[in-house]
Amino acid sequence: MLIHLQAAGTSFVLDARGPRLPVVLHWGAALGDLDPDDLSAYAASAVPANPPSSLDEPPYLSLLPTVGDGWSGRPGYSGAPGRPRWQLSEVSQPSPGSVLLVLTAGALTVTSEVELSAQGVLRLRHTLANGGDTDLDLGSLNVVLPVPARATEALDLAGLWAYERQPQRTALRHGAWVRETRHGRPGHDDPYVMMLGAPGFTFRTGEVWAVHLAWSGDKQLWAERQTLGATVLGAGELLAPGEVRLTPGGSYTTPWTVAVWSDGGIDGLSSRLHSWIRSRRAPAKPRPVVLNTWEAVYFDHSLPRLTALADAAASVGVERFVLDDGWFRGRTDDRRALGDWTVDPQRWPDGLGPLISVVHERGMEFGLWLEPEMVSPDSDLAREHPEWILGGPGAATWRHQQVLDLGAPGAYEHLLSALSALLTTYPIAFVKWDHNRDLLQEGSAHRQTTALYRLLAELRRRFPAVEIESCASGGARIDLGILDHVDRFWTSDTNDALERQQIQRWTGVLMPPEFLGSHVGAPAAHITGRTGSLGFRLATSLFGHAGIEWDLTTATPSERALIAAWVTEYKQRRALLHGGVTVRTDGTSRLVHGIVAPDQRTALYALVTLSAPSSAIPSPVRFPGLDPSRRYTVRPLEVGGPPHVVQDAPPPWLTAGSVTLPGRLLTELGLPPALLTPQQAMLFTVDAA
Repeated sequence: MLIHLQAAGTSFVLDARGPRLPVVLHWGAALGDLDPDDLSAYAASAVPANPPSSLDEPPYLSLLPTVGDGWSGRPGYSGAPGRPRWQLSEVSQPSPGSVLLVLTAGALTVTSEVELSAQGVLRLRHTLANGGDTDLDLGSLNVVLPVPARATEALDLAGLWAYERQPQRTALRHGAWVRETRHGRPGHDDPYVMMLGAPGFTFRTGEVWAVHLAWSGDKQLWAERQTLGATVLGAGELLAPGEVRLTPGGSYTTPWTVAVWSDGGIDGLSSRLHSWIRSRRAPAKPRPVVLNTWEAVYFDHSLPRLTALADAAASVGVERFVLDDGWFRGRTDDRRALGDWTVDPQRWPDGLGPLISVVHERGMEFGLWLEPEMVSPDSDLAREHPEWILGGPGAATWRHQQVLDLGAPGAYEHLLSALSALLTTYPIAFVKWDHNRDLLQEGSAHRQTTALYRLLAELRRRFPAVEIESCASGGARIDLGILDHVDRFWTSDTNDALERQQIQRWTGVLMPPEFLGSHVGAPAAHITGRTGSLGFRLATSLFGHAGIEWDLTTATPSERALIAAWVTEYKQRRALLHGGVTVRTDGTSRLVHGIVAPDQRTALYALVTLSAPSSAIPSPVRFPGLDPSRRYTVRPLEVGGPPHVVQDAPPPWLTAGSVTLPGRLLTELGLPPALLTPQQAMLFTVDAA
C-alpha cells in the first residue's frame, strides 16, 4: 500500500506495500495530487543502487531501522533478549490524515501510528506489545525519519538555570549529533527542538526539518548522517537499563514525536506548530494579567503586607494574584516543610480565606504556589513516611529537598488527597506547580513522569476550572507532553529583560506566546543584579502571558501610572498577541520580532538593542510577515516612557509620527530606526491603511 498524506503544503509518502518494512519515500514539500500509477512508478524507480560490501539487497531505511536490517546507525528498536526481524503484517488508514501499521517479530508486535495534521504537523509513536511467555527488557523504541542529504546544518538548544534555550549550531558530518538529558525532567539544557536544514537557514529563509519529543522525562534527540547515504532525525525516550520491563502481555507506548518541515526558515516551523497547538490546546479564556508575590515579598507573609500588595496590583489592572512559596506549615525558608501541604497556623491563623477575600474584593482571581513532587527532609511527611522518598532517606538533597516517589505505594494517593483537600477548601483559580531539582535516581524517570501525568489528569478531572502552570526552577520542563495537562509555563526564573529577550525568542520557536509566562521584574533584576529601564522591561514582558513580579508598593506613582497604561495596552492587544503569527528577523546586537494578525491587517513589532551597534547608522528595520499588496500605516508605540537614544535628530518619519507605505516596501526595505542605546526597545504598530 502506497500512502500519500498531504496538508498545508506538506507531503508525507510512505511505501507500506510489504513484505519489507515501511519506508518513508518523502517528507517535505507538497507533491500535489499524484496519480496512483505515477506514485507507484516513482516508488519502483526510487530503489537505490546496491553498493559493494553491504547487504545483498538494496539498502532501505525503514520506519523501524535495526541492526538486523543492515542499519548501523542509532536503532529504532533495541531490547533483550534477541534481535527480532520485523515483518509488516497490517496497514490501515483510520482517517484520511493517518496511518496505522502493525509489525510483528515472533511474539512481539509493534503498532506504529502516523498522523499529519491540517497544519502540516507530523506525529508518530510506537506501541510495543509482548505476546511471549518471557520478560522483555526494552532498550529503546524510537522514531527515525529520513531527511534529504541537502540538510547538513543542525541547530538545537542548550542552557542552564536562568539562561535557558541558548541556540547552538553545528555542521552535520558523518556520524551522529546526539543530545540526551538525564535529569528526570527535560532540564535547563533541554535540546527542546532538533532542527536540520539547508546550510545557513535563518528565521525567515531556508528549508528546515525538525523534531520534538512530547515527553517530560529523560529523552534523546539526534541528527545523523550515515556513510551509506541516509540522513535522519530521531527522537525517543531515554531509558535506563531495566527501566521498562515488559512482562508477558505487557505493552509500552512511546511519547509522540512531533515533526515539522518548513521552506520558510524557523518561523515557518513556528507558524505550523503554533497553529496546530492552538487548535488542540487553546486557552479557555483570555490570559489574565498576573502578579506573582515571590520577588515582591519572598517568605515575608502577612495579611497586612499582602493586602497592601493586592491594593497596588488592583490599582494597575492586575487580574490574577498568585501567592508564592511560604504559605504552608513551617515554611519559613527553602530548607523545610515541603510535603506538609496545610496552611501555616502561625502566619495564617484564620487560614487563607481572609487573603482570598481581599483578592476577590479587588476584582482579582487567586492563585497559589505548590511543589507537590518534592519533600523536605525536615518535614512531617518525610519523618512519617521515609519509604516515600525516591532513593530512600539518604538520597542526595538538591536545594535542601528530596523527591517524593510518586510510584511508591500510598504516596500518590496521599498527594492526590492533600491537593484535593486544598482545592476543595479554597476558591483557587490557578496553581503554580513547581519542580526545583533533578531526580538523580537512575531508572526512575519513566515511572515518575507517567505518575505525574496521571496525577495532573486526575486533578484536572476533579477541578476542571483550575488552571495549572508548569514551573521547573524556571524553564526546565517545557514540552508538548506536559502541555496536555497544564495551561502555561514559567519560561525562566530570571526576570532580567535582557536575558529574557533571547530565552523567550527561542522558547517561542515551539510554544505560542500565550503559554509563556513573562513578568516585569524590579528595576534591579533579582538574579543578575542588572538594572533595566522600565520601558525595556515592559516591552519585553508584553510578548507573552504578561505579568508582574515586583513589589509594587515600592514603585513611584509615575511608575504605577506607566504600568497601568502598559496593562491597558496588553488587554487591548491580547487577541493579537495570543492569536497572531510570530515573526522574527536574525540578529546579534539587534533583534526584531513581532506578531502579525492572521488576516495580516494589523501587527505589533519590537526593535530591541542588546548591545552596542556595529555602525553609527544602523540598517533599516524590516517588518516581516505583512501582505505585500496592502498599504500599512506604521506608528511608534511608547510603553514605560521613551527609550534612551543618542542622536542629533530622529528619522523624519518618526518626527512626523507615522508613515504609510506598501507592505512590500516595509517587508523588503524597512524604515530607518531611532539610534537606540543598548538594552532598549521600541515598539511599532502596523495597521492596514
